[in-house]
Amino acid sequence: MNGIWRSLHFRIAKLRNADWLVVLSLFILMLFGLAAIYSVDLSRGTDLFNVKKQFIAMVMAIVFAFFLATSNYRLLRNYTVVLYSSGLLLLLSVLFFGTSVRGSRGWFVTQWVSFQPVEFMKFALVVALATYVSQRARSVFGFRELWESLCVAALPIVFTLLQPDLGSAFVLLGIWGCVALMAGMRARFFVPLIGLASFAFYLSWVFFFVDYQRSRILAFLHPQVDLLGEGYNVNQAMIAIGAGGWFGRGLGFGSQSQLKFLPESHTDFIFAVIAEELGFFGVLILLGAFVLFFSRIIVSIRRARDGFTAFLLVGIASTICLQLFVNIGMNLGVFPVTGIGLPFVSYGGSSLMVFLAFSGVIQGIVIHSRNSSDS
Repeated sequence: MNGIWRSLHFRIAKLRNADWLVVLSLFILMLFGLAAIYSVDLSRGTDLFNVKKQFIAMVMAIVFAFFLATSNYRLLRNYTVVLYSSGLLLLLSVLFFGTSVRGSRGWFVTQWVSFQPVEFMKFALVVALATYVSQRARSVFGFRELWESLCVAALPIVFTLLQPDLGSAFVLLGIWGCVALMAGMRARFFVPLIGLASFAFYLSWVFFFVDYQRSRILAFLHPQVDLLGEGYNVNQAMIAIGAGGWFGRGLGFGSQSQLKFLPESHTDFIFAVIAEELGFFGVLILLGAFVLFFSRIIVSIRRARDGFTAFLLVGIASTICLQLFVNIGMNLGVFPVTGIGLPFVSYGGSSLMVFLAFSGVIQGIVIHSRNSSDS
């Protein structure tokens, strides 16, 4: 028992070198999330069930992030194959044994807990790509590196499309693209990649997309055609955002969320809830927290002393940034609805666990860097 307490005390002592600005940004984002979910629960009369579940998931995720932050993040390289293989196995298993939620068979659901394997795969893919690029890529990112790294990303993307989950597949592809660009991918590869992406989109449209996904994309291209059908969610989200004004209508007083005009208000369209109830200034604080978070990652990337650390941070930043832009774009009608939540804010234990795990890795990098400087 004394050994356990000494180990815990040693880990807590490491936190003196943590980046507390990252902690501040995460606190603000998760507070916004809990407040918005609380507001939505009020309208549903669910005895704050979702708030309680999200809070429990948050506590568990913070504990996990703490242990990641106070561990040696470089050990992730040793578990790359295990993480990546486990992610693929989970993605394959969910196709046969998963539960369909909102048209996508991408969840393992029990009475108390639901788990989305693609969230774990995002973490595993970031580690796998960081390991590959740091070990295999030469000073010039050539065709071989391009092809091999794309193959690493292709399998989870295909399995994700089979669920089908277009939004998560896009994020996985985006992670690869950002890491490849930072690794020095040559400009002459862009045109062939665009052609390959176009062909892959055509194949996905024919073989992978289901009717509601095609309808969402068509509704995005022609938003005024079906305002009461596939265009309804986005239209209501934009009404909510516009109704918020400068200071909002007040927490729990948004007409779109409280009167249930806004579907998926605690997940996909939680940004619209925040905009309506807390207004422009609330959104400004929310986005300011994200800016602070990303600025600290950029500082860590610049201070990285090896390729694995740098590409790990790039992968983490790209994952969160992609989801941020896609989610807000969905709410504003500039991206099709793809079921992507707002990082750290939207309801969902799986995504929160992974995003806080990413944050734990970031803190682990900062702590290791500052400890090395002190010594």
